[in-house]
Amino acid sequence: MMTLLFFAVVLAAVLTCGFFKARVPVWTGVIAAVLLAFTVAGQPGWFSLTLSWLVFLAVAVPMNHRPWRREWLTRPVLKAFAGMVPQISETEQVALEAGTVGFEGELFTGKPRWQRLIKKPLHELTTEEQAFLDGPVEQLCDMIDEWEVSHYRADLPEEVWEHLKKNGFFGMIIPKEYGGLGFSAVAHRAVLEKVAGMSSTLGSVIAVPNSLGPAELLLHYGTKEQKNHYLPRLADGREIPCFGLTSTTAGSDATSISDYGVVCKGEWNGKETLGIRLNFEKRYITLAPVATVVGLAFRLYDPDGLIGETEDIGITLALLPRNTQGMEIGRRHFPLNNPFPNGPIVGTDVFVPLDYLLGGTEFVGQGWRMLVESLSVGRAISLPSSSTGGAKSVALATGAYARIRKQFNMPIGRFEGVEEALARIAGYTYAISALSRQTASAVDDGEKPAVPGAIAKYWATELSREVLKDSMDIHGGKGIILGPKNYLGRGWQGAPIWITVEGANILTRSLMIFGQGAIRCHPYVLKELEALQITDEDERLETFDKLLFAHVGHSFSCAVRSMVLGASSGRFAAVPGDRKTRKYYRKLSRYSAAFAFLADIAMLTYGGKLKQKEKISARLGDALSHIYICSAMLRRFEQEGRPAADQPILAWAFHDAIYRTQNALAGVIDNYPFAWVRPFLRLLVFPTGRSERTPNDRLGHKVAALMLSPSETRDRLTRGIYKSDRTGHPIGVMETLLPKVIAAEPLDRKLLKALRAGQIGGRTYEEQLAQAHEQKILTDQDVELLLDVRKRSLDVVAVDDFDHAELQAGLTPTGDAARAEHREAA
Repeated sequence: MMTLLFFAVVLAAVLTCGFFKARVPVWTGVIAAVLLAFTVAGQPGWFSLTLSWLVFLAVAVPMNHRPWRREWLTRPVLKAFAGMVPQISETEQVALEAGTVGFEGELFTGKPRWQRLIKKPLHELTTEEQAFLDGPVEQLCDMIDEWEVSHYRADLPEEVWEHLKKNGFFGMIIPKEYGGLGFSAVAHRAVLEKVAGMSSTLGSVIAVPNSLGPAELLLHYGTKEQKNHYLPRLADGREIPCFGLTSTTAGSDATSISDYGVVCKGEWNGKETLGIRLNFEKRYITLAPVATVVGLAFRLYDPDGLIGETEDIGITLALLPRNTQGMEIGRRHFPLNNPFPNGPIVGTDVFVPLDYLLGGTEFVGQGWRMLVESLSVGRAISLPSSSTGGAKSVALATGAYARIRKQFNMPIGRFEGVEEALARIAGYTYAISALSRQTASAVDDGEKPAVPGAIAKYWATELSREVLKDSMDIHGGKGIILGPKNYLGRGWQGAPIWITVEGANILTRSLMIFGQGAIRCHPYVLKELEALQITDEDERLETFDKLLFAHVGHSFSCAVRSMVLGASSGRFAAVPGDRKTRKYYRKLSRYSAAFAFLADIAMLTYGGKLKQKEKISARLGDALSHIYICSAMLRRFEQEGRPAADQPILAWAFHDAIYRTQNALAGVIDNYPFAWVRPFLRLLVFPTGRSERTPNDRLGHKVAALMLSPSETRDRLTRGIYKSDRTGHPIGVMETLLPKVIAAEPLDRKLLKALRAGQIGGRTYEEQLAQAHEQKILTDQDVELLLDVRKRSLDVVAVDDFDHAELQAGLTPTGDAARAEHREAA
C-alpha cells in the first residue's frame, strides 16, 4: 500500500511540475524533496527508495550539470536536428520573416493568457471615418443597381467611377499628407464590408487599390520622387492602379514566375539610357483593363554587371504607365458573371529606364519580400471584410425572407429543416465578423498578421460560401432565377472567386496556416533554426542547449496540461469570464494545450517531411484556426458588454468551432504513422473520449428565432451593412416590411381559424377578407394591413422573366433598348 502511495505522490509531483511548466532546477528540488520525505519516513522500503534515488541521480545530475548535459545529450540532438530540418524555399523563408506574431503565438504555448487578449480593446471608428460611412459610402450604395452593373454594363456606371475618385475611395490607406484619407484598418474593413455586401463588383474595385496595389508598396519602399508623383494621383483617382503578379506558368509559387527583365542600355526619349528590357505575360489581374499605372513583378537579370556583380538578382518590382510602348492591356476576363475589371497584361521587349523600378535600384531582388509584407496586411482585410459584408447581407435578407415567405400557412423559417440552415447562417456570420474585426484591429496595433491573415482569408471565404449555400437552399426558386429581384445569384456565382484569389484556399489550408505558424509562432522552433546558423561552435551548442531543454519542458507541459485539463473539463485552468463564458475559456485552454502538444509531436515525427504531409498540416491548421476564431468571438462578446441576448449565437458558433477542433486533432492522431503510439496520444489528448458535440436542436431553434424578428441582437449581427429600402434594393425593402408581416400574423391566424370553422368562405384572399370584415372578425385597419402585407409579400417572393432579346442584350443591337427599358422600370 505504501509503495502505491509513494509512486502516486512521485507521479503527482511530476505532473504538477509539468502542468506549471517548472524549470529543471525546480523539478529537481521538488522530486528530491518527495524522495527525502519518504526516506526519512522509512517508507516504502529500502529497495524502492534506493532504486528511486539511483534513477533520480542518474537523471538529475547530468540535467543540472550543463557541461555534461551539452556533451552527452545536446550535441547528439543538435546533429540529428540539423539533419532533419526541412529545406525552406526562398518563398517560404521570405514569408516566415515578413510577418509578426500576435495572439496566435499564445496558442502555441499551450497556456494562452486570456486576460491580455480581452483587456486589449478592439479599435473603433473615428468620428471622421463614421461620417465617411454615413455620407459618401451610403451615397455610393444608393447609386448602385447591381443587375445593371452585372448584366447590362459589365462595368460600373461612369457616375460611380467619378464618385469613387472624387471622394477618395482609392486612397483610403494613403496618408493625408499625400492627399489620401489616411483611414485605419478597421475603417478600411467597414467600407469594404458595406459596399461588398451591396455589390461584389464594387467591393473588388475598391479593395484592390487599398490592398495589394502600388500605394501600399510605395508607402513602404518607394523613392521620394515616386511617392510625391504617384501617391497624390492615386489618392484623387487620376491614376487607377493594378498589380501584375500571377503569370501563366506560376501562380502560388510566385518566385517561379517566368516573366523577366534584363538590365541593358536602350533608347529612351531619344537618348541612350540604362534600363531594363522586359518580357511578361500576366493574367487574372484585377483592374488591369481600366488601370493607368501597372505594378509589375518579374525576375531581374544583370548579365553584363551594369548595376552590380550578381547576374540573377531575383524578384523585382516596377511601375509602368499604361501607355508604355510594347505593353498590351485592356482585354477582359469574365470571372463567373462578376464583371469587376480583370484581365491579362502582356509585354514584349518593353524597355523602361531604371527610374521605373519601385524603390529604385536599392530594392532590386527584394520584390517577393516587399509583396509578402504588403500582402499579409491586404489579405487580413480585403477578402475577410468583403466576405463578412456578404454574409451579413445574406443573413439579414434570409431571416426576413424566411419570415415573409409562407408555406402550409406558416413562415418557412418555422420549419425545423430551415431552422437548421438559419442557425448555421447566424453562427458563421457571427464567427467571421469577429474574426475579420480582430484581424483588422491587429493591423491597427502595428502588426503584420501573416498567420491570422491566412486564417481570416481562408475561413471568411469558406464560411461565407456556406452561408450563401444555406441561403440559396432556403430561397429555393427565388434564389436561382436571375434578375433585378434576385439578391443572391451573383454572390453565389462569385463565391469560388474569393476562394481562389490571394492564395487558393487549398494551398492556404494545406501549407500556409500551420506551415507558417509552426515555425513562426512556436515559442522555440524558429529560435532553434536560427541557432543552427551560429558559426561559433561553442556558442551554437550553448544556445541550442538552452532552447532544447526549454522546448522539451514545453512539450511535456503541454502533454500534461492536455491530459489534466481534458480529464477535468478544464477546471484547473485559470481563466476569465462569467458563469456562462468561463466554460468556453476552459475548453480553449484545454484544446490549446492539446494542439501545442500534437504540433510538437508532428514536427518531431515528420521532421523535414512535414511539408509534404499536407493533410496533417491542414488538420493542425484547422485546429489552430478554430481556436483562434473562438478567441475572436469571445473577445467580441466581451467588448460588446456580454449582451445576454447574443449568448445563443455565441454558444452555437463556439460549439460548432470546438467540435471541428476536436475532429481536426482526432484526425491527426488517427493518421499517426505508428499505430502503437495512437492509444497513448488519445489518452493524452482525449482522456475521457471525444466529448464535443455539434450544437443541439434546442440551441439551433433559439438562434433561428433571433433571425426571424427585428431585435438588437439581429442589428448587432448585421451591423454596418447597407439597409436602405429604396426601389431596386430588395433587402432593404424586406427589412422595412418585416415588422408589418409580424404584426399581420395574428390576423392571419384569426382569418384561418374562421375559414376552418366555416364562418367565412370565398375563393380568393380578397373575398375571404371581405367576408371576415362583414362578420366583424376583422376591422377596417386589419383588412388594410393584411391587403398591404399580402401585396408587398408577393412582390418579395416574385421573380423576373425576360424577353429572349433582352437576354441577348450583351450580343445584339437590342442591348441599348433593353438597358433603357430596365432603367425606366427601375
